[in-house]
Amino acid sequence: MRAIEYFRYGSPEVLKFTELAPKPVPAPDEVLVRVHASSINAADWHLLTADIFLVRLQMGLLSPRRNILGLDVAGTVEGVGSSVTRFKRGEAVFGVLLNFKVGAFAEYVCVPERFLERKPENIGFEAAAATPLAAITALQALRDLGEVQPGQQVLIQGASGGVGSFAVQVAKLLGAEVTAVCSPQKQVLAKQLGADQVLDYTRQDFTTLGKRYDVVLGVNGHRSLSDYQKVLKPRGRYVMIGGTQKQMFEALFLGGFKSSKTGQRFQTLTLKFSPLDLPFLRSHLTQGTLVPVIDQSIPLAQLPEAMRQFGQGRSKGKIVVTVQP
Repeated sequence: MRAIEYFRYGSPEVLKFTELAPKPVPAPDEVLVRVHASSINAADWHLLTADIFLVRLQMGLLSPRRNILGLDVAGTVEGVGSSVTRFKRGEAVFGVLLNFKVGAFAEYVCVPERFLERKPENIGFEAAAATPLAAITALQALRDLGEVQPGQQVLIQGASGGVGSFAVQVAKLLGAEVTAVCSPQKQVLAKQLGADQVLDYTRQDFTTLGKRYDVVLGVNGHRSLSDYQKVLKPRGRYVMIGGTQKQMFEALFLGGFKSSKTGQRFQTLTLKFSPLDLPFLRSHLTQGTLVPVIDQSIPLAQLPEAMRQFGQGRSKGKIVVTVQP
């Protein structure tokens, strides 16, 4: 089995193309998936570089315990464990590897049955692979933590990346009026995704415009909690997704204090598995009301270069990794 592995934290150069032992054998509750495509997420970058110390506490202090990245998967069922009842050999599936044991930047991967759903027939494997983690992140941030209601005002900073591009669409599905903050090169995309207003962060500072929001979503942080507090309504909610180590610690240690003092809510998303999420995504992908944005597709062997581009933060939507045709 071919795969991309890494055995120490570092830059994309530590990723190595390898030939592995025979393909994995599924546990009783697992599905063996022949991987057609995966995609790059911010979580893969953090797991690779360990630029956030919490990664080392979870995945290994000196070196990673998990050697294959890739949290999204789309492919065909190659085999099933003895207790699997929902899938059979040959079916097309997509899903997310939230158990963090092994990733999908490989020709085969074993996935717990609960982390998979049948691929919509109207989209290809690349579109399916571009969706799960980013879309679930946006969904849980807005629906569960933000508790977005129809008619509410939602600000999304970082509205054109992997999570942000789904967040704009999810917020509209929930009935919100959406303001998207992004670079000038990505404004047209944000409008196409459904944003009601688009702000160019190189020319407009949303904290000085005098508008307040029911929910503010900060994808990868960017600003201090005080900045976000300025634009929240008195009972507004701020949800942080990712960010620098400094921003994460600020949210973790000051978020609760600010929440108790102001009546506003300051929260950091911790992704949790929900059996409702993948069916929700499948339904809207089938209807065409949720559309993944793909910046580019690259073959597995070019993953190190694709990760380097991802780290520069210039992608529109997702970078997809094609593993097997």
